[in-house]
Amino acid sequence: MNRVNYILTGITVAFLAFWPVSLQAASARINYLLYCTGCHGVSGEGSPPNVPTLVGELGEMIKVTEMRDYLVQIPGAASAPIDDIELTAVINWILHKFNADTLPEDFEDMTANEVSKARKDVLADPLKYRITHWKNYPE
Repeated sequence: MNRVNYILTGITVAFLAFWPVSLQAASARINYLLYCTGCHGVSGEGSPPNVPTLVGELGEMIKVTEMRDYLVQIPGAASAPIDDIELTAVINWILHKFNADTLPEDFEDMTANEVSKARKDVLADPLKYRITHWKNYPE
């Protein structure tokens, strides 16, 4: 590595060390890409029935009280290596990005407190929970 690279690396490290943590946090879209696309795909299509679609359906699903917490309690969301505020942003981003046309008129974004509380109760069988409280996908 030449001298210019050492200097640039040093400046970058010093800059990041003093950069506010909130500005270092990834955006909701980036966190979605990092932690959700492995199962749900870039465009949220999923692979029903085990990996449900995130497109259009969540707006209808969230009208059922038990399903609001479900969005946080599924193992992938609950165990994502991001904090509650970042997870809240991801879930709200998904709801608005993929479900804007189906959200209820009185819909209110999920809050970090709501996510924090629900996240502690990870679903052992999210498919069974979804079938019980929402619907089953046709085979």
